[in-house]
Amino acid sequence: MNELRRKVLLPVFQLSELTMADDPRALKRVIKQGKGHPGFSYFYRFTQGDQVGQGFKYNLFPVILDRNSAPWHLGNLYILAKLEADTRPTMTTFQVKADDLGAYKEWLDTHESPDDLVFQFPKIKLRRSTYRYRGYLQQQIYAGEVTPATAKRRMVTVVAFYRWLIDSNYFQPEYPPWEESEYQLNVITTVGRGVSKRVVSTDVSIRAPKSEDPFAGTIQDGGKLRPLNGKEQNWILEATSTKGNTECYLIQLFMLATGARIQTAGTLRMTHFMQPDPVYARALTGDGQVFKLKVGPGTGIDTKNDKSFILQVPRPIYEMLHVYSLSNRAEVRRSRFVTKHGEIATPYLFLTQQGNPYYSAKAESLRFDPNLDRRHEKTGQAVRQFLKEHVLPYVREHHDRHFNYRIHDLRASFGMNMTELLMESVNKKVITLSRARMYVKDLLCHESFATTDRYLDYRQQMEVIYQAVNDYGKQLQAWIDQAMKGIELADE
Repeated sequence: MNELRRKVLLPVFQLSELTMADDPRALKRVIKQGKGHPGFSYFYRFTQGDQVGQGFKYNLFPVILDRNSAPWHLGNLYILAKLEADTRPTMTTFQVKADDLGAYKEWLDTHESPDDLVFQFPKIKLRRSTYRYRGYLQQQIYAGEVTPATAKRRMVTVVAFYRWLIDSNYFQPEYPPWEESEYQLNVITTVGRGVSKRVVSTDVSIRAPKSEDPFAGTIQDGGKLRPLNGKEQNWILEATSTKGNTECYLIQLFMLATGARIQTAGTLRMTHFMQPDPVYARALTGDGQVFKLKVGPGTGIDTKNDKSFILQVPRPIYEMLHVYSLSNRAEVRRSRFVTKHGEIATPYLFLTQQGNPYYSAKAESLRFDPNLDRRHEKTGQAVRQFLKEHVLPYVREHHDRHFNYRIHDLRASFGMNMTELLMESVNKKVITLSRARMYVKDLLCHESFATTDRYLDYRQQMEVIYQAVNDYGKQLQAWIDQAMKGIELADE
């Protein structure tokens, strides 16, 4: 089944309700009925919350659609209810939920009487909507139409949707939508403390076992990242420079030099690089100097999970970004930003040619903009598109036709660069292995040493794997040669 458009994002959404003309907050809306026909009008007002003057207004609000492109009232009420309960909503999270429920609504619409099917929970378990949808998702997995992880997430969203329907008294199922089991899960925290968690599982959940490819050459660090070797790092910077995109060059260079993620590099602020007399500290590796840049909540620079830490910015990188922040090129882009979005206290360091941020900061995304005119969040798409359309084709044409990389691979590349530098110091007995391990953990801001050790073990692990494969290949070839001799003798 071809999937249809499941949702649409409204740039501006303000919750309203019908009212009378004499309401002091009433607004009049007129709907034209065509030439020669009087317009239809009604009065409405914006809904306010418990706090006086606090309305329900959002940018990039997801609206779930049915197969006729009409809003699905139940799904949209669920999204709105969850948004209202969240004091600092991340709209991308709710957009994913809307996409999942849109997929469920699409499945409902392939059946007769979908409005009845959504509440259908008869005595026979496998005829209940939740079990039928789970079976459908499993068929999609076997057909390769969705990944197990996507199917698992969609089922989790549907379960949460039905919990809300039941808790909100929209309906009470004749028979349970699933069977629950409860157990205690013992986990070890990042600081090594044992914690017991109560876990509730349902029999409609879908398993998504992770399959690791030992030959993929990746490190699990907030996702599967592939460290680029020295040649590959030079290739991508060469390609970016050749194509003339200064901002993408500086963003990638900053990530390679600090290990920052794209959301951090994309939300750097000009003010951080305009200090008249910056203070530098000694670098953890080598004799160079670094500028200690605070990132996280309160700094204007975003981090994953809103974690606060310090980036070690090499002095030459900091000074180069200082020069860029004062350049005419950067000033022109800032003026375009002001024209479109107005003045902000801490301007972005990197902006596109049109004056848009490469990555929208969380704090600004939470502020309602009644004049927003776009239907997507800025999350580094411009950088990724540039890599896809310009950097990769250049590298494949001039260096390696099989080359591939993603923007977050630069973080892993920084991690391996630092690891190899520190291991050289360990081998020379300048520092201990435990000290090197601590430095890598601090530089990459890891929660636990388990992630750090993946960097320390990476090179040796890959060498052992490929050596084993190579040796086994030689043994296989010897067996093949022996078999071929037997075949030749049999033919005589």
